[in-house]
Amino acid sequence: MANHKSALKRIRSNNKKRLLNRFQHKTTRNAIKKLRDLTNKKEAEKLFPTVISLIDKLSKRNIIHSNKGSNLKSKLAKHIASL
Repeated sequence: MANHKSALKRIRSNNKKRLLNRFQHKTTRNAIKKLRDLTNKKEAEKLFPTVISLIDKLSKRNIIHSNKGSNLKSKLAKHIASL
């Protein structure tokens, strides 16, 4: 257990950040799955910008690596083009 006030505060703030990161990452993963399951091209094109912005936010905040974000965006764009 932590011995200092600042260490206790760090534990609390890390836990809050961890929960927020988990929520944002899970939300983005669900949006990606939803986009991949779509078969209608118009609906997919409508949802695409929101998913891209979610991925960009994750990579900007270092929740995911920037290269992973780029790979995801590329694969989703390829998927939509093939519909």
